[in-house]
Amino acid sequence: MAKEKYIPWAFLDEFRGKEFEGKWPTVKEAFHISALRFPDNECFKVFTPEYMCLTYSEAEKKIKEIAAYLLSAGVEKGEKIAVSGKNSPEWALAYLGIVYAGCTVVPLDYLLKDNEMEKLISFGDVTRLFIDKERINNIDKDNTMLKEKISLEKGDEKHKYVLDLEGDLSIEAPRLESQDVQAILFTSGTTGTPKGVMLTNENLISDCYLAQGNMRLYDTDVFYAILPIHHAYTMLAVFFESFSCGACTVFGKKLVIKQLLKELKEGKVTMFLAVPMLFNKMIAALMAGVRKKGPVVYGLVRFLMGFSGFVKKAFHVNIGKKIFKNMILSQLSLENNRICICGGGPLPASTFKMFNELGIDFVQGYGLTETSPITHLNPTDAYIESSVGKVIPELEVKIVDPDADGNGVIYIKGPVVMKGYYKNEEATKEVLSSDGWLNTGDVGHEDANHYLYLTGRAKSIIVTDGGKNVFPEEIEDHFQLYNEIDQICIIGYITNEQTKAEGIRAIIHPSADAKKKYATKEELSARMDEIIKQVNIELQSYKKITKVTISDDELPMTSTKKIKRNEVIRLYN
Repeated sequence: MAKEKYIPWAFLDEFRGKEFEGKWPTVKEAFHISALRFPDNECFKVFTPEYMCLTYSEAEKKIKEIAAYLLSAGVEKGEKIAVSGKNSPEWALAYLGIVYAGCTVVPLDYLLKDNEMEKLISFGDVTRLFIDKERINNIDKDNTMLKEKISLEKGDEKHKYVLDLEGDLSIEAPRLESQDVQAILFTSGTTGTPKGVMLTNENLISDCYLAQGNMRLYDTDVFYAILPIHHAYTMLAVFFESFSCGACTVFGKKLVIKQLLKELKEGKVTMFLAVPMLFNKMIAALMAGVRKKGPVVYGLVRFLMGFSGFVKKAFHVNIGKKIFKNMILSQLSLENNRICICGGGPLPASTFKMFNELGIDFVQGYGLTETSPITHLNPTDAYIESSVGKVIPELEVKIVDPDADGNGVIYIKGPVVMKGYYKNEEATKEVLSSDGWLNTGDVGHEDANHYLYLTGRAKSIIVTDGGKNVFPEEIEDHFQLYNEIDQICIIGYITNEQTKAEGIRAIIHPSADAKKKYATKEELSARMDEIIKQVNIELQSYKKITKVTISDDELPMTSTKKIKRNEVIRLYN
């Protein structure tokens, strides 16, 4: 008898026609269903600056009080209300309070400068703002833009604290429909016309459940929100995914390794999502520690890792968790971990492989804000180290204008694709066709089993003298495990003014340890040149780096730790 396929969203049938209509619930309905299913499960938790833990029933009670306050203040259906601050239960409750009031959420990057945030508030037609108390008086100082500012932290004498809000609970909230815009997310970059990605209830909730078609989640899981929660990746893959299945979210305030490891252990985190930079640093520090124990111990550990990885890949039996739980995983505070997910950029296959060899179900995924964001995810039982994942159910992918190697621009279609850019029809038409295909701007290829392999961004292609296309990301990947380099950005530089042919240039920001170890500029430069030579040996001739610049200053980055390539080009060209 054939084994029945597990469908993560099948339980919704029990609530269809009672709590919601149609194929997918709205965001509000999805959270309410979880509150009905798991009233006593832990929902939101934080350890610093003071401990707070709310169950689903307690969280929904607070959410309804926030919504009641907004409705008593006269908010209307679809009104834009922003939330900005460090990761916290208050941030999540404010977000859902806005949703329960029938309004549209505008999550804003807390690291934006005051004038940049005000620009987005103005452009996004935002009427109210929930924000941390340390910045609340810096935004809209003359009170001409916003009707009200509400603090996400205690202790602000001038402004109300989000958890103290209350209103008339009998006021009925306007209902947002499946196709109504539930959130507007501004993509990185503050110059020119802002791009506010309009995501509907269907976009967000379909993505939340369809992604589980490639990965099983449980109400006993504990997610860790350490990356900025305003970003589509953390917002959907941690915040939404956790509440969709009745799991708990532990909020991390700072990306500080010592505190991160403490909270992973204290929270008994099972689902850890992060970016390549963090996973690379964790595995590099771990292996450096093993190496210090001597060649015999290091050789034994690597042999056991190789054997564990073989058994896991060939027989789907995870012996690594038992072998390394106390010896190694406890040092990374991953002894309780079930799955690690990497997103937000390319990851070296070696890092991917080593985590799996240690007994961690480590996978990577792919997506972008315009796709809510998850479109691909590696199944834990059928992962491919070099792939960013298998397409999730109900999505279509096509590769347009492929080259000789099969690499072309990636287009995606399905319920997760955005409604468009807010107040920017021209930009919407550039990437979204009338029949629903989204041009991702990324380049790659797909295999016969619908696993995706990324090559790079179409806009960052470097064209060499021989007419070859070079993707910077491919070269940058080779440097991820060199601890002496903190940041690297590969850009082109003009080698022939007539043909506009380009050479390959590396902008390097060395690590603090490297600066200490190589005391003089000459020694530091020599070591960087040595690393470049090592990498160049691995590269095809037309991809070799021919110009190197060492930067004393940190390269500009987004809040999710991606280098702002366009700014680097502007600074160094």
